[in-house]
Amino acid sequence: MSSLASAWKNLGKNAEAEQLEIEVLNLRKRVLGLEYPDTLQSMADLAISYTNLGKHTDAEQLKIEVLDLQKRVLGEEHPATLRSMANLAISYSDLGKHTDAEQLKIEVLDLRKGILGVEHPDTLQSMADLASSYTDLNKHKDAEQLNIEVLDLQKKVLGEEHPATLRSMANLASSYLDLGKYTDAEQLKIEVLNLQKRVLGLEYPDTLQSMADLAISYTNLGKHTDAEQLYIEVLDLQKKVLEEEHPDTLRSMANLAISYTNLGKHTDAEQLNIEVLNLQKRILGNEHSDTLRSMNNLAISYKYLGKHTDAEQLYVEVLDLQKRVLGEEHLDTLRSMANLAISYTDLGKNTDAEQLNIEVLNLQKRVLGEEHPDTLRSMANLAISYTNLGKHTDAEQLNIEVLNLQKRVLGEEHPDTLRSMANLAISYTDLGKHTDAEQLKIEVLDLRKRILGLEHPDTLQSMTDLASSYTDLNKHKDAEQLNIEVLDLQKRVLGEEHPGTHQSMVNLAISWKNLGKHMDAEQLNIKVLDLQKRFLGEEHPNTLWSVASLAVSYTNNETQDTQDIHDNNFFDSNDWTFVDRILGNEQLDTL
Repeated sequence: MSSLASAWKNLGKNAEAEQLEIEVLNLRKRVLGLEYPDTLQSMADLAISYTNLGKHTDAEQLKIEVLDLQKRVLGEEHPATLRSMANLAISYSDLGKHTDAEQLKIEVLDLRKGILGVEHPDTLQSMADLASSYTDLNKHKDAEQLNIEVLDLQKKVLGEEHPATLRSMANLASSYLDLGKYTDAEQLKIEVLNLQKRVLGLEYPDTLQSMADLAISYTNLGKHTDAEQLYIEVLDLQKKVLEEEHPDTLRSMANLAISYTNLGKHTDAEQLNIEVLNLQKRILGNEHSDTLRSMNNLAISYKYLGKHTDAEQLYVEVLDLQKRVLGEEHLDTLRSMANLAISYTDLGKNTDAEQLNIEVLNLQKRVLGEEHPDTLRSMANLAISYTNLGKHTDAEQLNIEVLNLQKRVLGEEHPDTLRSMANLAISYTDLGKHTDAEQLKIEVLDLRKRILGLEHPDTLQSMTDLASSYTDLNKHKDAEQLNIEVLDLQKRVLGEEHPGTHQSMVNLAISWKNLGKHMDAEQLNIKVLDLQKRFLGEEHPNTLWSVASLAVSYTNNETQDTQDIHDNNFFDSNDWTFVDRILGNEQLDTL
């Protein structure tokens, strides 16, 4: 019976495994007694099923019970007892108790080193587990160093092609990713994947996971088409090997939806996110962490489709569930609060966004510490709220504080640090410090070209930002040339259908208008509007904004016959009703 439960787990049928393990446990308690080793093993197996089902508090409680019994029956240094300590540490991590997890993992590691020796596989696993806690606590440099140490030992003890060695290589690649070493991470993940394909086979679970990990690297490097193609390949394999309703298969569907979002395929992303969410609710339950994550992903799709009210409502629902299931101070709960604040911003509720960002920031400072990346991100979000409320000096001061912290904590070339430099440049612009903004934007662009490459979305954004500064400084010819370069790159990298490409077309039209090329600007705005109506829909905020911009263009163009405005098939008086209905008559874009 226990073997069948294990088989169900491997198939992702965790609810069936849970029911059978409860039956096995009750039988063993009655026949063998509570303290018999097989009974204790059944308790440990059931705790793992609780974890797989997202019942992290139940798992924690059962693991504590198992550990207490094993300490009394087997002794504190028995391998089974140490294994239970390691399992309990995993539950602490799942519940966001990362400091408790770290301390327990250090204790397990010290015991295993003393009892089993530094080269024993269980000791090496403990080192890898501790590195994972370092990652959770954003001690990425410590995690990197420990992962390197584990990898060197495993190569010596187990061999370069052992599955555990390959897993350690993947862990080290993840550390590179956390440290912003995206190219190093990509190269190591490719090496791991090639080895796993040769040693384990294409359909082995570790190989599939490595394919998914490599797709994440592609995403971080802005290679969204490569990421999409690899996620599709992983998903097709998982459907064949694991079945369509396996949790890993559903996770790959969610990842593919993220790729659709990155490629501007927001309707496709929305549809796939809805499909994933419905499956996860049925298979995993409404309160499982994967289900909550999918609700969050669907809210992001709503946001990009301009359905800001739907996004807000879903963020509120996710937040309420996470507060109840995970607790108010869990990392995921705090992130959902930050997402809700962004939703308030999208709806023009800037005061509400400011207040919630302050609340999130205070919680993160207390729970995570002032130097945690999430805390620094919340400081940046609060600075955006200050900007939206016209508190430009406050935004500037906070952006400077964030930047100084990130330079010290993450390093001067980390992508988050570069993002903060870009935010500070925006504050300079808002304060009329256009020369300072231009200089800082040039610095950010040069760094991003070198670190991320010319075609990375962040690099393209920096080019757009710099063109904006050229406009502010009346360097309209320079702005035009840079906007043309950005547009050509985006058409090639993102495609003409991507919203980012549409925005670049709008920016170029502005440059042409500033240079007196009014007819060129008007024709390009008409093309943008046609694309937005076709790919975003007539009621999307971006489409409505283009309607308004084109109307202003007609009004300001003295050669435009008034009758042409009414005859134009791109918009009519009903579009203004759409503006009020979709955005709300107090939203900034409506005003």
